[in-house]
Amino acid sequence: MTENAARAISLVVVDDHPVVRDGLRGMFAAAPGFEVLGEASNGVDALTAVERLDPDVVLMDLRMPGGGGVAAIAELTRRGARSKVLVLTTYDTDSDTLPAIEAGATGYLLKDAPREELFAAVRAAADGRGVLSPAVASRLMTRVRTPAADLAGTSLSAREREVLVLVARGTTNREIAAELFVSEATVKTHLTHVFAKLGAKDRAAAVAVGYDRGILG
Repeated sequence: MTENAARAISLVVVDDHPVVRDGLRGMFAAAPGFEVLGEASNGVDALTAVERLDPDVVLMDLRMPGGGGVAAIAELTRRGARSKVLVLTTYDTDSDTLPAIEAGATGYLLKDAPREELFAAVRAAADGRGVLSPAVASRLMTRVRTPAADLAGTSLSAREREVLVLVARGTTNREIAAELFVSEATVKTHLTHVFAKLGAKDRAAAVAVGYDRGILG
């Protein structure tokens, strides 16, 4: 019997919607073998909660005001956190899934997943096994099978794609810096690289090219 089977799997739930957090807490409380240690409403608070509570698994949303999930995942990876991150979100676009997985997420599940599928995914994540929702797995498989020539213009790094996504939402350089835990100078450097790779002269042009080439979904 493994250690995770012998004791409850501990979790921290990260989502900016209180109703979602309450629903997940109630769901896991009613199921044997799980224990929700705490909650967070954004990526910044998630880092604090994980450091304090050291859960087995972090259920991480991605798009949250005050600190996104991808940046938090990357920072947890950088810190060498023991906790495994299972993304639980409504978004399955390439601009969401790829950065999250590249940042270090163990799994990626959509919020419409059946309850038993979510429980199984948490158990898998706690054991260090990767898990992807069927929709996400299909998208990644299609991407892997797509000839490199068809992916021209998508050679942005995970962080560059993340910056472009935030730019597309109208986020300022200062706000991007705060969300990604970097300096404004670093954000400007990333933007310079994005402009060069996309052949864009400014933010608006980069966003337009990003949508045209499928980088932004």
